[in-house]
Amino acid sequence: MIAVIVIIVIVVLLGIILMAMYNSLVKRRNRVDNAWSQIDVQLKRRHDLIPNLVEAVKDYMAYEQETLNKVTQARAAAVAAGSQGPEAQARAENALTETLRSLFAVAENYPELKANQNVMALQEELTATENKISFARQFYNDSVLTYNNSIQTVPTNIIAGMFNFTRRQFFETQGDEERAVPAVDLR
Repeated sequence: MIAVIVIIVIVVLLGIILMAMYNSLVKRRNRVDNAWSQIDVQLKRRHDLIPNLVEAVKDYMAYEQETLNKVTQARAAAVAAGSQGPEAQARAENALTETLRSLFAVAENYPELKANQNVMALQEELTATENKISFARQFYNDSVLTYNNSIQTVPTNIIAGMFNFTRRQFFETQGDEERAVPAVDLR
């Protein structure tokens, strides 16, 4: 009789432990999904600011249509990459950052543009958004690290394998030029 009680207690304890591990994995996966959503929100904000910026500088930069077209195309590619996962999204966003960098470099040649209040306000909004994107990326990558560690370490890797918890990709830059901080100073 005591042996049956001991076996029942052990089975119940194992069940509780397995349930706790499963719930922990679900919470971490949800944290990753939430972190990705936060990046998505900031990227949407960035994508929404860019047409306003292009419109504001268009009249001043009549001879720089190629640069403006590149920014518009890079924005469209970044928006389209949103459903393709972190790796594709990171590549597209990094390309967008590069084209914005070239836009701001060209804008340095237009003193009246640097003095325009509209452009300055958009530049400040874009700078703040870039900072928010950076923080959101960091939070996402930290969440992915915690999640990936938990599905790859013993004993939770057993539960992860049984319930198809899969590794998540980090949101990374691709090269040294993409790691550089974009210059967005129009003053």
